[in-house]
Amino acid sequence: MNRRSLTTAWQAASLLLGYPDEDLLRRLDAIERATDGLPDRLGGPLRACVAHLRETPLVELEADYVDTFDTRRRHNLFLTYFAHGDTRKRGMALLRFKQTYVASGLELTDTELPDHLCVVLEYAATYDAEQGRQLLLDHRAGLELLRIALAEAGSRWAGAIEAVTATLPPLRGDEWEAIRRLAADGPPEEEVGLTPYSAGPTSLPMPSFPAPSVGGVR
Repeated sequence: MNRRSLTTAWQAASLLLGYPDEDLLRRLDAIERATDGLPDRLGGPLRACVAHLRETPLVELEADYVDTFDTRRRHNLFLTYFAHGDTRKRGMALLRFKQTYVASGLELTDTELPDHLCVVLEYAATYDAEQGRQLLLDHRAGLELLRIALAEAGSRWAGAIEAVTATLPPLRGDEWEAIRRLAADGPPEEEVGLTPYSAGPTSLPMPSFPAPSVGGVR
């Protein structure tokens, strides 16, 4: 898979996984055109996601997005949550993300969480493909669990995650085992009074990372 295919897929997925608004709806045609030359395992799922977003009224998309990503822990877009939950180790993991970005010349504001998948994908697509890909690989179990959970739920965003995971190498036996453990046990817990992984709603902050571009369209 060539670099252009990787970065196009990551950039398109970053856009599609952002909070839906009028700007996103206006970009859907450009995103679809950008995916035309991609291998089927990348372009197909991305175009399916575009079709689902295009056919749905914005107000319904907004409500579904919140219900999908802000109230369901297995649909979490913050990669370090899967590995570290709400423990102190997550803070160190977030710092490593920021240090990786800074080394590539990208500095986020204090209101932006560096492990949000849209931020990671935009970084990989436009700043450093190798380091961005490594961040995805470092959190592969959580990313694959997200893919499985969205597919099982029949989510309109499932195709975007499917395309992202298709840019990574095939899973090995130990990686499948890590996914099974995460699905069964959830992320580690440390602090008293935290809501269990499989329990009800939790409010998650959204990043304010600048919208990425596809094919020169912003």
